Amino acid sequence: MISAKKFLLALLLAPLAAMAAVGDVRLDRAPVNDRDLVSLQRGAQVFVNYCLNCHSANYMRYNRLQDLGLNEQQIRDNLIFSSAKVGDLMKIAMDPQDSKEWFGTPPPDLTVIARSRSSHLGPGSDWLYTYLRGFYRDASRPSGWNNTVYPNVGMPHVLWELQGEQVLKETKVQAGGYMKTEMKLALDKAGKMAPPEYDRMVADLVNYMDYMAEPARHSRTTIGIYALLFLGLMFILAYMLKKEFWKDVH
Repeated sequence: MISAKKFLLALLLAPLAAMAAVGDVRLDRAPVNDRDLVSLQRGAQVFVNYCLNCHSANYMRYNRLQDLGLNEQQIRDNLIFSSAKVGDLMKIAMDPQDSKEWFGTPPPDLTVIARSRSSHLGPGSDWLYTYLRGFYRDASRPSGWNNTVYPNVGMPHVLWELQGEQVLKETKVQAGGYMKTEMKLALDKAGKMAPPEYDRMVADLVNYMDYMAEPARHSRTTIGIYALLFLGLMFILAYMLKKEFWKDVH
């Protein structure tokens, strides 16, 4: 029987073991800027065209995109490809049972994926940026695709026509005065976009997904600043009032 001390020690060390297991994953910095409305608009368009077919965003409404400088008519004409209304949630028609049968598990909702993927490795936006650029051909997988960030992922590479087909190749690199072999991604078949163009498109998509995870971020920050200023002013008035009440008390 495991003693209580050993059980407690195992619980304390479990997170460290998990960190060590994924510690060799190196994330690229995502060039996100939630003040860049043009980038966010482009990212929203990529999201509804390529992600919203299988993945839902059940906590995001189409009309929230008005915060990105779009009006209702632009949202209706460019971002809604179903019978949904501008005020509806970003839901999909795919049945969860069908998706489980096709992909092995229902595709997750993406509303807060940029927040849920944050870890000691970096923010969730970095994970998404690296993940969407890390697909490569793998004949051993049912979908024919694998990923350097998420090994044995069930999701196929839906952007492969844009990026092209990558493969893992052995590459010799110099480290600490000696040569070592690493597996690196290499473009085997070109896609419709050049690599820098594809990276910019993914950056726009991740920028939008990062915004979608917390669309009220700027409003929350602004309200917080005003609240702190108000509390500071009230502290000064309360202190002056206290001195006035207690000035004759010895």
